[in-house]
Amino acid sequence: MEEVKLTQYSHGAGCGCKIAPHVLEEILKSNFVAPTDKKLIVGNSSKDDAAVYDIGNGQAIISTTDFFMPIVDDATDFGKIAAANAISDVYAMGGKPLLAIAILGWPINKLSPELAQKVIDGARMICAEAGITLAGGHSIDSPEPIFGLAVTGIIDLKNLKQNNTAKEGDLIYLTKKIGVGILTTAEKKGVLKEEHKGIATKQMMQLNKLGEKLGALSYVTAMTDVTGFGLLGHLIEMAEGANLTAEIEYSKVPLIDDLNFYTSQMCVPDNSFRNWSSYDPKVSGITGDSLLTLCDPQTNGGLLIIIDPKHQIAFESLLVEEGLQEFAHPIGKTKKKAEKVITLI
Repeated sequence: MEEVKLTQYSHGAGCGCKIAPHVLEEILKSNFVAPTDKKLIVGNSSKDDAAVYDIGNGQAIISTTDFFMPIVDDATDFGKIAAANAISDVYAMGGKPLLAIAILGWPINKLSPELAQKVIDGARMICAEAGITLAGGHSIDSPEPIFGLAVTGIIDLKNLKQNNTAKEGDLIYLTKKIGVGILTTAEKKGVLKEEHKGIATKQMMQLNKLGEKLGALSYVTAMTDVTGFGLLGHLIEMAEGANLTAEIEYSKVPLIDDLNFYTSQMCVPDNSFRNWSSYDPKVSGITGDSLLTLCDPQTNGGLLIIIDPKHQIAFESLLVEEGLQEFAHPIGKTKKKAEKVITLI
């Protein structure tokens, strides 16, 4: 089969396809008053990762969907990344995934069905790694390739983690490095260094399974995952939701090595600037470098975890046990609400 570069068939890439936060707010505005459903624990009233529905007996269903256009050229890898990204929403709420349904849009007149089959197989592999089945799905003929999953999970309500429940003085952690949007943009432009090839792809395929374990820890006060809005955007959602300010030590934020080589050439996703246009009034201490990295749209990024500081040693020991020792340090803390939502130091 002739080599096909999937990224050449899409105008966006991965979670960089996301609509900018301020535009999304306009889209979601409505005067429609929906009937009250007392069993809906998490819904449109918050900016969380998934919907949560009480099914009784102290348990709830987690329901989410995520899909996007190719961020890598290889079809199987695209399927793996899209699947891992969608499943992450369940992990980010402390839940256990149960099953997934595929969402496929494919330009049949441009790309072969065999390539689409490779995308689906990639998703099957990641679902198997997560211990779930890709149980069905829906497909359409679309102008650009699109793929993702609708995922159903389950959780004991006492273990539910949300993104708006942090407390003042809590510590903030991140479990993956920032910069995959920059690297994938460099690859699409043909300027990615040989030694950097595969770094972003490997990270984007990595399941955030740790989230299910963190659900059982009462000292984890809030959690989300970092995706298309970048670290700044998702942290703003967490801080605003809890009516707090977050203080971040930029030097402590884990970054993929040698990002300066690409940012110095302005080799960054367009969505980074769309993100910043939404965050500008809410952030102090930003610099040229930190703007380009902290607004970088991540695809299946790390878990952004906020914990009670009294349990710092126990939490960092857990990260080491999970092989995440390079992330076993806080990148910041929450503080009493101030004029700015995020302060960089």
